[in-house]
Amino acid sequence: MYHISRPSHIDTVVQLPASKSISNRVLILNALCKECPYPIENLSDSDDTQVMLDAFDSKKSLIDVGAAGTSMRFLTAYFSQKEGIWSITGTERMKNRPIYPLVEALSSVGADIEYIEKKGFPPLKIKGRRLKGGKINLKGDISSQYISALLMIAPYMDQGLTIHLDGEIISSSYIQMTIGLMKQYGVQVQWEDKTIIIPPQIYSPTPFRVESDWSAASYWNEIEMLEDDNFRIKLLGLDDHSLQGDANQISIFEKLKSHSCQIPFTYNFVNEPDLAQTFIVTACLLDIPFFFDGLQSLRIKETDRITAMQNEMKKLGYILKVTDRSVAWRGEKVQPDEKVVIDTYDDHRMAMAFAPACLKMQNIYINNPEVVSKSYPNYWEDLQMAGFIIKEVE
Repeated sequence: MYHISRPSHIDTVVQLPASKSISNRVLILNALCKECPYPIENLSDSDDTQVMLDAFDSKKSLIDVGAAGTSMRFLTAYFSQKEGIWSITGTERMKNRPIYPLVEALSSVGADIEYIEKKGFPPLKIKGRRLKGGKINLKGDISSQYISALLMIAPYMDQGLTIHLDGEIISSSYIQMTIGLMKQYGVQVQWEDKTIIIPPQIYSPTPFRVESDWSAASYWNEIEMLEDDNFRIKLLGLDDHSLQGDANQISIFEKLKSHSCQIPFTYNFVNEPDLAQTFIVTACLLDIPFFFDGLQSLRIKETDRITAMQNEMKKLGYILKVTDRSVAWRGEKVQPDEKVVIDTYDDHRMAMAFAPACLKMQNIYINNPEVVSKSYPNYWEDLQMAGFIIKEVE
């Protein structure tokens, strides 16, 4: 457990971690190039990316992705088209995160995948082979990682792949990121309305440097919001023209900062779900009532993030109203815990979103702070460099 205390002032420069989302996609694309002479520069040092590297470097047929959901989905698709027999497993939480939409889609285009334990969930046994491809229909509101996993291997299917997305499309920025990266590797993709078409093609090796992570930037922007003009923070490595949907946080923070509290601040996070925890904590601590929609994917992340936020914000004294796809705060408060101990639920974003709460409340403790290694291993060190006082306690 860490006890987090506020600094008196901040004047710091932060070298943000490389983007995990881009790193994991580029590792797949690089591997699909067969013989790629260009090493990827500035890869993420996150747990999720290390899982991908280990999978590609290992001579073993059993792949353990731990808690890395992106890796589970991307590697399931990748190994389904790579000759050999593979097994993919993960943590107990991973074994309860559904993967059947991806498995069914892959099976429909020729993949040979079996459930080892519980139907619809990892672990999986995969007999890799060339896939025939064709046309498939998917619900637009499933995890974008399923769609990205299929898109990246589509050029090597005999018939290519046409995906029609039914209904509301969530997290479309992540699909656009995948397509943008595929194009950088020489593959043509056509996306019109709700149909994505990828003809049979091959990837062309290309030099690539991974930019910094906009999701990681959100916690520093949260700090600046909570302290007005007293802190000066410079974030390095960000691309203003990024493929990352979370780059849109600048606009959301600006709208939140200028918002009148007479009516709730509303925003649909359907394309930026990883920012939701940051903005829930920020808005509450600024006493800005809000209604955040488009959060249905949070139920199947590292934890059920909607329930987790409801539980932990109550410790700070805020009563959230939630549904399966929304979180709202209408100004209702209770007495906060005398000692606020935030549980992280094996979720890196819980730890990082709540740590800045020490700027408004004195006694903030974070349980299992090591979870930040999933995406931002140096988070606590960077906070300390900025002046935050972090003490390990029993």
